[in-house]
Amino acid sequence: LLENSTLDILFVCVPNYLAPEVTIAGLEKGLHVFCEKPPGRTVDEVKNVIKVEKKFPHLKLKYGFNHRYHGSVIKAKEIVDTKQFGDIINFRGVYGKSNIVPFESGQWRSMKQFSGGGILLDQGVHMLDMFRHFSGDFTEVKSFVSNNYWNHNVEDNVYAIMRDKQGRVAVLHSSATQWQHSFRLEITFESGFIELSGILSSSKSYGQEMLLIVPKQEGSVVGSLTGTTTQYLEDTSWSDEINEFVELIIEDKPVEKGNSNDALKVMILIEQIYNADDSWNE
Repeated sequence: LLENSTLDILFVCVPNYLAPEVTIAGLEKGLHVFCEKPPGRTVDEVKNVIKVEKKFPHLKLKYGFNHRYHGSVIKAKEIVDTKQFGDIINFRGVYGKSNIVPFESGQWRSMKQFSGGGILLDQGVHMLDMFRHFSGDFTEVKSFVSNNYWNHNVEDNVYAIMRDKQGRVAVLHSSATQWQHSFRLEITFESGFIELSGILSSSKSYGQEMLLIVPKQEGSVVGSLTGTTTQYLEDTSWSDEINEFVELIIEDKPVEKGNSNDALKVMILIEQIYNADDSWNE
């Protein structure tokens, strides 16, 4: 494929262990590269890609953190940026599915040598990217990591709690024992909260994508009794993401969402979560 001289862009949609190698090969062939998540298996693999990227500053490298382009997430980011409800106090996120298909069934994700990790690296990476998208980096990380149910050599449940320099706390449960698939993100502010639930996907298994906006009710001892719910009926995230990438190439603009720094920072956070549980690394 890379010997085809008519190519302009390479889309990297391969197992995790191949993604850094293929991304580097594309850059070295003079191609703009869009690499699906995760960017690799380890922080060092992503750093190797960045070393090559710096040799080709005219090329665009973008990573597929697709959730940033969903309607509910875009609206949530607007609420965060405008400080409609003041500063963030905390995040709570659940992202789960019902299994990790074993390698014997042709699924490389259950083998650490190919995947680099389990449900956290495969799916939780999206929730961590959104935490960073809304608030920036975290400086303290605690976790419990386990594979007690499926017994593969990758994790099937991760419970992580993170805190940033401003004292904002994010709690994540990334699960492969969620018998009914679930996506839920709550953000609590000084004077209100929002809840993102469901995410439009090709599998249609995470339910209807909705955003609940609830203002704090002053003087109430039972909490707010009012809220506004918006349903998102159409998923344009993929086309919006790709159209933005093409526009960046045509107009020679820097990649601001899903760039290699975003990829590196989220991989650093994932490694911190794995390393924070001593029993997982024995």
